[in-house]
Amino acid sequence: MSAAQGRITAGVGSNLIGQHAQDRNQDATVYVGNLDPQITEELVWELFTQAGPVVNVYLPKDRVTGTHQGYGFVEYRSEEDADYAIKILNMIKVYTKPIRVNKAASDKRQLDVGANLFVGNLDPDVDEKLLYDTFSAFGVIVATPKIMRDPETGNSRGFGFVSFDCFEASDAAIEAMSGQFLCGRQVAVTYAFKKESKGERHGTPAERLLAAQMKAKQAAQSRPHTLFASGPKDEDRQVGQPHQAPTIADRFGPPG
Repeated sequence: MSAAQGRITAGVGSNLIGQHAQDRNQDATVYVGNLDPQITEELVWELFTQAGPVVNVYLPKDRVTGTHQGYGFVEYRSEEDADYAIKILNMIKVYTKPIRVNKAASDKRQLDVGANLFVGNLDPDVDEKLLYDTFSAFGVIVATPKIMRDPETGNSRGFGFVSFDCFEASDAAIEAMSGQFLCGRQVAVTYAFKKESKGERHGTPAERLLAAQMKAKQAAQSRPHTLFASGPKDEDRQVGQPHQAPTIADRFGPPG
């Protein structure tokens, strides 16, 4: 049964990675961050249906360990449901950790620090999902990898792009993957050219400095909102007690 029919399929990732990524309603999709390792797609689905009908849930997984990477995406049927989810679910505690919920589009802009790679000499059989599975071993990928294709035939033009959330990950990917073989071809991995520049590539010292500053700012913003710290001192020990939906957060607290 498909996600649209109210279930999560075993291949949930394929719904948002690869050729079907463009089908997602970005305006009705929320980004979910700061997820505890114990959280599953099924739990996220059940929690977020409290705000409205969910179409799809996707938590990017580490290709080696199979565990999610601490963030994901939830697509609703309407933008209104997505906005309502942000209103009632942002910063509630799940397994003692306050989750972060905001619009996927805005969060993508925040995460796009410039750690963007060009991957060249790709075999025609390499698709977006294979790029994701290969490069996600080095860190968090913030957008669906993009393979440039012929607009008429849909065939790969032999190169694509991968964007990470930090330069440590992109540096590691370049060091490990440049010159390696993927589907029988030796691929080239370098920093991509900036869109609005004359020959300047990503990965400059200025970009790295801004990324470090942005990371520090996001860390400060991810702390629990002060509205949830105004009650009795023992309130924090009761998992997830936001005023608007205490029963939701209680339900997904740590095992007794």
